[in-house]
Amino acid sequence: MIRINILVEGQTEETFVRDSLVDYFSRQEIFIKPIILHTSKKGKGGVSSYLKIQNQVNKLCAGDTSCYVTTLIDYYGLKPDFPGKTAITANIPVTQIIETLESAFAADINNPRQFIPNLMVHEFEALLFSDVSKFRETVTNDERDIEQLISICDQFPTPEDINNSYETAPSKRIEKLLPRYKKVIDGCTVAKAIGLDTIRQECHHFDAWVSKLCQLDTL
Repeated sequence: MIRINILVEGQTEETFVRDSLVDYFSRQEIFIKPIILHTSKKGKGGVSSYLKIQNQVNKLCAGDTSCYVTTLIDYYGLKPDFPGKTAITANIPVTQIIETLESAFAADINNPRQFIPNLMVHEFEALLFSDVSKFRETVTNDERDIEQLISICDQFPTPEDINNSYETAPSKRIEKLLPRYKKVIDGCTVAKAIGLDTIRQECHHFDAWVSKLCQLDTL
């Protein structure tokens, strides 16, 4: 039996894993469990420092050596103390940036047998641009909203290329167009309506992560 603990950034990612990934993996006899990142003794969700991520990854690995550990954390918003972050220079393709950071993350944890690093490019909301027509069924009835979301998609090769500045990150674009959008409820509902197959087809880094998990052997 293959089991995987997924350290997720917050409630949205936890719900996404539960609603969109658990059944998909269970059909392949892979059993996954989302675990929200602790930011303090009482708080959960968000990335306040790399040390907190490092500590929890190490604890999860040590706590059950027969279970894989992976992450579902946004690249957008990573702190400067994240491994490899300070070495990133301007004008590097985002795919290269993510590969560099994930490699540095893996090297720092130093548990290749058990740990699979993964960062979202650039954040969870990027997945929702895989099929923006699904906003019509869940968040808005205004066709002008859908047309503007389609216009955003047309500016980028893939949803994961939608850039990550504070003003133009995927979530900021959605919130600007759809003020009623609620990340945890609406985001996960849209993702489920889109479906994992379509998300994987449009979001190549996300697809590579899912494929890697599907190919794991029992520890």
